[in-house]
Amino acid sequence: MLITTPAQLQNLLDAREEVTRYRQENPPHSFHKRKLEKVWERASSAPAYAGLGAFSMEAFEKLPVTLKDDLKQRPLDYCVVTPGEAAKYYETTGTTGRATPTPRLAEDSVRNAVSVAEAWRTLLGENERVLIMMPSDVVPVGDLIVHACEYLGHVHTRAYPFATGICDWDRLTQIWRTLRPTTLFIAPGVAQQLTRLLKRRGELDWHAESVEKIMLLGEVNTAPFRSRLGSWWNAAAYDASYGSTETGTLATSCREGRQHLLLATNYFELATDSGVTPLTAGVRGRLVVTPLNQHARPLLRLDTGDEVTVASDCPCGSPAPTVTVHGRSSDALLIGGEKITVREVEEIVYGATSATGYLMEVDPDGQPLRLLLERDSDGDRAAEAELADAVRAASLDSLRLSWGDVRFVNALPANTKSGASQKSWKRTNLRVVEAP
Repeated sequence: MLITTPAQLQNLLDAREEVTRYRQENPPHSFHKRKLEKVWERASSAPAYAGLGAFSMEAFEKLPVTLKDDLKQRPLDYCVVTPGEAAKYYETTGTTGRATPTPRLAEDSVRNAVSVAEAWRTLLGENERVLIMMPSDVVPVGDLIVHACEYLGHVHTRAYPFATGICDWDRLTQIWRTLRPTTLFIAPGVAQQLTRLLKRRGELDWHAESVEKIMLLGEVNTAPFRSRLGSWWNAAAYDASYGSTETGTLATSCREGRQHLLLATNYFELATDSGVTPLTAGVRGRLVVTPLNQHARPLLRLDTGDEVTVASDCPCGSPAPTVTVHGRSSDALLIGGEKITVREVEEIVYGATSATGYLMEVDPDGQPLRLLLERDSDGDRAAEAELADAVRAASLDSLRLSWGDVRFVNALPANTKSGASQKSWKRTNLRVVEAP
């Protein structure tokens, strides 16, 4: 996030002033109306939004939502610059379909980084040593964390062990000895694999000695998983942020472990059975967002496809509403005639057992056959039969799924752990097999 011109410096200062102003109070309607008008004006230059007409809140609220499938089908039609005119070029991971080209201008990157860094300031200390175990190629998450660390003044390094190249698991240990990281930014699956490896080598305790915080990004994770991970590492584990390559960051964690929507940088609505409605505490629906600071590709009323529940009155004292992300509606699985989500499965697996991973096996008709649980290297094998029964009972009670078999195994395929760059829940945690 190198600042090279007075205009870029002013953009950073404006972003800081805007974000910090609305940390203790939510932005008023007049703020969102003014910002939405600017987004509308930028979007009117994009082929996908041709013929918008003059802005008004009434016109905005009548505008059909932008479907994520449409964005994926013709992503450059929503852009107002070509990839060659951008400051940064990214693409989505492609784990849920076609990768989406995503150019960004300097204004996009700076505004997003400042909003996230200011939100993370309350979680990070003054002298952090940050190890970034997130993918850096093509996707923006690695750059975002680096930009936030630069902005906050924290020493940091990138080390993603699933990328073929310099940093494998052994090199990672060497870096650890020298840097002694206090904070890890890591995908949940990578955290699982790292923990298993270090336990097997008998090296978890000394790796964990310096670590105070684990910041999880890239995949949906649950409170039971964060609790389990925190106990393994004797550290606080947070669901660090929520967002996407297309939208930028939409929410960040507080010290209470809840995610607060970033109202100063996004305008949120909910798509429910009653249509698109204003953001309302206690309501569940698909999150619809208009990012307020996107310049290369301004988006209006994007239906993220993510099922969320909105709440308020977080004990941390922030006035911003909190959001629980249940996962993409398109990622829900139909097993045994029941629609289930990653959060529902993992609350059972990680809530009832010390498993470090899982794999669901179904027959070609989608009927549940077997649930494989990856045993912890120091788990109590004598208790596995009882734990399997507990998982089977909880699955039947909560999900109405009747697993023919729940079994612990020594190891699962590495792609169930490889993180957001390679991992799709549907593709890596579900296996179709012939019925025995």
